[in-house]
Amino acid sequence: MGGRKNISNIDEGNKDRQLDYFRENPKDGHLTTNLGVKVSNTDDSLKIGPRGPTLIEDFHFREKITHFDHERIPERVVHARGTGAHGYFECLKPMGEFTAAKFLQEKGKRTPVFVRFSTVAGFRGSADTVRDVRGFATKFYTEDGNYDLVGNNIPVFFIQDGIKFPDLVHAFKPEPDNEIPQASTAHDTFWDFVASAPENAHMVMWIMSDRAIPRSYRMMEGFGVNTFRFVNSQGKGRFVRFIWKPALGTHALVWDEAQKLSGKDPDYHRRDLYDAIDTGAFPEYELYVQMINEEDEDKFDFDVLDATKIWPEEFIPPVKIGRMILNRKPDNFFAEVEQVAFCPGNVVKGIDFSNDPLLQARLFSYIDTQISRLGGPNFHEIPINRPLVSIHNNQRDGMHRMTINNSKTSYSPNTLDDNHPSPAPSEEGGYVHYAEKVDGRKVRERGVKFRDFFSQARLFWNSMSGPEKAHIIRAFRFEVGKVESKKTRQMIVDMFANVDKGLAIEIANGIGAKHPLEGADASKAGKSPTVSMENTAKGTIKSRVIAILAEDGFSGSGLMEVMEALVRAGGQVKVVSSALGTLKGADGEEIMVDKSFLTSASVMFDAILVAGGRKSTDSLKVSGDAIHFINEAFKHCKAIGAIYDGIGLLQASSLEGITLADPKGQVKSDLGVVTTGTASNMDVFSKEFISAIAQHRHWKRELNDQVPA
Repeated sequence: MGGRKNISNIDEGNKDRQLDYFRENPKDGHLTTNLGVKVSNTDDSLKIGPRGPTLIEDFHFREKITHFDHERIPERVVHARGTGAHGYFECLKPMGEFTAAKFLQEKGKRTPVFVRFSTVAGFRGSADTVRDVRGFATKFYTEDGNYDLVGNNIPVFFIQDGIKFPDLVHAFKPEPDNEIPQASTAHDTFWDFVASAPENAHMVMWIMSDRAIPRSYRMMEGFGVNTFRFVNSQGKGRFVRFIWKPALGTHALVWDEAQKLSGKDPDYHRRDLYDAIDTGAFPEYELYVQMINEEDEDKFDFDVLDATKIWPEEFIPPVKIGRMILNRKPDNFFAEVEQVAFCPGNVVKGIDFSNDPLLQARLFSYIDTQISRLGGPNFHEIPINRPLVSIHNNQRDGMHRMTINNSKTSYSPNTLDDNHPSPAPSEEGGYVHYAEKVDGRKVRERGVKFRDFFSQARLFWNSMSGPEKAHIIRAFRFEVGKVESKKTRQMIVDMFANVDKGLAIEIANGIGAKHPLEGADASKAGKSPTVSMENTAKGTIKSRVIAILAEDGFSGSGLMEVMEALVRAGGQVKVVSSALGTLKGADGEEIMVDKSFLTSASVMFDAILVAGGRKSTDSLKVSGDAIHFINEAFKHCKAIGAIYDGIGLLQASSLEGITLADPKGQVKSDLGVVTTGTASNMDVFSKEFISAIAQHRHWKRELNDQVPA
């Protein structure tokens, strides 16, 4: 690994390439051992004669096998399945009035970041699209050191106090007697825990919603979950919570789609993230902060330190302070994604902690876990974890130490090295903890407002749209319906009657439990519009993937115009046919096939467009794969378009209750199905089809339960 440079001397312009120091280019030289000895043969071990025993003195063989034997490290206890990307954060609103953090002081200032997205429950080899919380962890490489904003795509958590975290994880992991099920909470131990610890009612409502099956990492929000503090240069503190909002809006899969993707493409979210970066559709998020003055902390009907409660945005409006662009994939998945270590205790001056009891536990647990997983206390020296600033302290030795310390002293105070390294005064950037006054008896108790387990769960339920409520009911029926214990199933029904009696009755109807005798009425709880995904941004098709169904004999007239319009609007088009290769159109046009019906499915696309052309349509109409492709997309409420003879494929499918354009008719749009039989208004068709895709789903079609898909 020649050509190394002093990492402490990386200039401002190269901060986003902070890993250059550690990169190896295989084209730079010949094959060598780990110590740089050139290797002449790596295919045959050293033997006594061509058929004799292998010699232990073969150092290349021993090094190669030994390294291979130890290539796997323990996976994360939670968040084992994940992926990541590099990018930058740009400050949009100077926050000097509220925090001393340097990366938030100047509008336009950019800070390198690395983000890791993940699922929580499953093993490293589980599928991307399971129903689960998604991790959203961001490492800022700031001039004050590394700052980690470690969050999830859901703003609340299951428990209020971190002492319950081992119990929670033991409950949702596979059951210990049979190691079943993988990456799923649809089993007895999890729901027994839910029924036994009702503080998780609010969180369970969120994970039973579509938030737990996001369409993409690029289309989900991120929340810091816990309550932190901003502290300004005068020492004044404010309680804060952080929110990432995706530029593309917040969108989800449907449950049937998520389940099928787990089998057809278990890497769906990972692939989606990297494909977006490869095509220049860089994932973008805006960072918002909610702030509460400390003197106002008791003015709300919830405790601001309770991680099972949201800070409703209508009462505590978020302030946009920056944006983040992810524009570079990892060069090596293991070195960067697997070895990156996050900890909510990694803060910089101007950001401090609150007494949130869940956060207090996380401050210890995260770093303790990394010491075990990454082989000792020096995991901060792994390239992806190193800060851009130089490091000076008296930490020494330990497993995997990489720093060569050349001083005589490793203690403070000292006179031999003039007391170096010496602490930095506050005015020179030294971190000073917030001077919070604390007074009280040592007790094992919770605050009074922490004991309210159901009010915000009611708020969440009452804020959902009709389709979202229907999805939550089906999610409960699926998850709790897999619980074998009748007692546990009944306990869940009785527990969620405290959220809404009507919800509990619907759950009971699907799992063979008794209706609750009493229950709450969530309609009296008010609403928080921002928790419903129906209110998210829906004005763009940027990075949406549209399948073009075609066979030989397609009509190029109009098709190319629509495809160009889709690409101009930011969409990506993929031609799907019975086989890979080149399709020849009726008028001599040629298009390349990107996917076959065998290697793809409608669940991998956001919308479907059927090409015109009688020969192409006749071939598709007798293809069971093509018919299923349309029926499945229709069942999943996606936008579907067809031009000219392509309407015939829709007529051969099961699109009941939808009005299609006449063979020579003008544009017809009905519940997200857009058709036209004439070429005179292809621009109108394109606009209508793009608008239908931008809506993400057309939920009224869910009422048609007869679609065979």
